[in-house]
Amino acid sequence: MSFERVQEKLKILADAAKYDVSCSSSGSKRNNKNKGLGNATGMGICHSYTEDGRCVSLLKILLTNHCIYDCAYCVTRKSNDIKRAAFKVQEVVDLTIQFYRRNYIEGLFLSSGIFKNADYTMERLVAVAKKLRNEENFNGYIHLKSIPGASDELMREAGLYADRLSVNIEIPSKSGLKKLAPDKNFDDFIQPMNKVKNEIIQYQSEKKIIKSTPIYAPAGQSTQMIIGASGESDFQIMQTSNHFYKKYHLKRVYYSGYVPISYDNRLPKIGSEVPMLRENRLYQTDWLMRFYGFHVNEILNTQHQHLDLDIDPKLSWALRNLHEFPIDINTADKRMLARIPGVGMQSVHKIIHARRYRKLNWEHLKKIGITLNRARYFITCHSQEFERRDLTAENIKGLILQKGKSKYQTTLSNQLSLFD
Repeated sequence: MSFERVQEKLKILADAAKYDVSCSSSGSKRNNKNKGLGNATGMGICHSYTEDGRCVSLLKILLTNHCIYDCAYCVTRKSNDIKRAAFKVQEVVDLTIQFYRRNYIEGLFLSSGIFKNADYTMERLVAVAKKLRNEENFNGYIHLKSIPGASDELMREAGLYADRLSVNIEIPSKSGLKKLAPDKNFDDFIQPMNKVKNEIIQYQSEKKIIKSTPIYAPAGQSTQMIIGASGESDFQIMQTSNHFYKKYHLKRVYYSGYVPISYDNRLPKIGSEVPMLRENRLYQTDWLMRFYGFHVNEILNTQHQHLDLDIDPKLSWALRNLHEFPIDINTADKRMLARIPGVGMQSVHKIIHARRYRKLNWEHLKKIGITLNRARYFITCHSQEFERRDLTAENIKGLILQKGKSKYQTTLSNQLSLFD
């Protein structure tokens, strides 16, 4: 195969992979060994960010954009008139090693269209990871996209070579999937996800007894949903996420706003793509569920099915629950501290630590890093300054939005003055 042909494949299949956002390596602990290549310890992937703020990169491609399915929302669907290509297993291995040696990447994210059947495709994805680990002694990060309907045997093998596995459930509801991807069966998404969950549980159990137990998917598994293609509310979307977090122990659920890629009468009209802000609000809600102790039904419910685009979901919850406030910053428990708008989890821990030694006032809270233009309406502390309790939820929302707008205008003015 000529170099020019491989380059052409890379251009086609890297572009086709850009719609998959579920790429993250947080939690992997695959150390370099035997003087091999790469190291996935504590790293992320796909221009994602690690916990310490470092941006990392990967080779993100499809094995092929040929596909036997005709999903309305997918650029690689079989009825779409696009240029097709497919890598050989060895070509992906060689590209990964070449890119790594040039310091372009720190890992591989490999997905694929489905050609022939699920097992045929998954077998080749596994073969790439296996060759990288066994033949090239590659210890960098590998994320494999699990193919819906792949056998349990292949899913077990995949987890022995990949750091993270992911099955994209694609559409948040069964009815939406049936409408937009009638060739697919919802149970085919669940089968490999359930297998990976059970294998991880078994590995963690055996590792406690037998230290030499082969590592299995150390960064866990994730999934992705397309938002806005099938009309689900934010409440339905987050209920689905909550179900998968609880039942399948997922590390992450990713939310990908619908982007019109071709005309289909089953899809929203061209130009009705989902705003980035809606994606952002869903991620914020996801964060509150995973790290702040919120239940999805507190943030969204049958009476409040969509997130407020003007304000973040924590502030929205607080404004709907003003009867819970104000709370005393010096006596409140961890759960309520985490529910104060403008207070992050790091600040919660700092507050709990600091108040062991003194009564905290507004100056202390500023130094801790609390966003006081939000928090001040919901707390009391060892000081009377700023405290005001005669405001309604609408008053508070208006004041916060006005301050945010003023701060933005000031920042913009300062930036423009640099060009004067």
